[in-house]
Amino acid sequence: MLLSSTTITSTTVKRGRKPTQTNYFDVVEENAVRMYLTATTFEEKNKIYNEFLRHPLDKMISSIIRRYKLYRKDMDFTDIHTDTHSFLMTKVDKFKPEKNKKAYSYFGTICKNYLMGQIIKDQKETNRKISYEDISSQLELRPDMIYYIENEKTDADAVILQFIKQLKQTLDSENLNSNERKLGIALMELFENYKTIFMGTDNNKFNKNIILLSIREMTNLSTKEIRSAMKKYKKLYYTLVNDMID
Repeated sequence: MLLSSTTITSTTVKRGRKPTQTNYFDVVEENAVRMYLTATTFEEKNKIYNEFLRHPLDKMISSIIRRYKLYRKDMDFTDIHTDTHSFLMTKVDKFKPEKNKKAYSYFGTICKNYLMGQIIKDQKETNRKISYEDISSQLELRPDMIYYIENEKTDADAVILQFIKQLKQTLDSENLNSNERKLGIALMELFENYKTIFMGTDNNKFNKNIILLSIREMTNLSTKEIRSAMKKYKKLYYTLVNDMID
């Protein structure tokens, strides 16, 4: 049988004049959490949640976001709130009433830690992109980080198809170190989709910003590691082009 509001409140509220509840998460809600944890069916849990916990948790999360200014970049308040509430509900079952702790404190800590963790994660991603932008202008001028398809004597599509074939053979047969293999797999994916990443210039130069950023994200390698691992594939490419020209 589903629980009603009187099931929870009868143990905490005396008959007679209805008390004024000033706190949005008080005795009734604390007991509702315990009833939620002991409920045996989804229907019971859902009813308790909707009647007693949804609104107080919404208010808690809103208060935490605003009070501690835990806003996330590129996310509006509603998205931050919804994401945090969803995460919190995955942690409700981990609350242990037998430890004589308040569910309110537990839930508040979960929300604050999650939001701060996400903000730190967002900031690290921003710093990584800023760091890339700082060095990208220098990389654009470096010959070893610029790649061309020489189209005077060879057809670009033919070069790409042959290079993909060579990449597959290299990945299957060569004794590659970990970074070289990661880079080879990334190059394979990029070259198989090369029509979406070539710039529309006369010399068919790669869009270097997109390429380098994509490789970093796909391999989790630093620029230095990419440059070192790229030597094998640069040699493979130049050998292929020269053979096709000859």
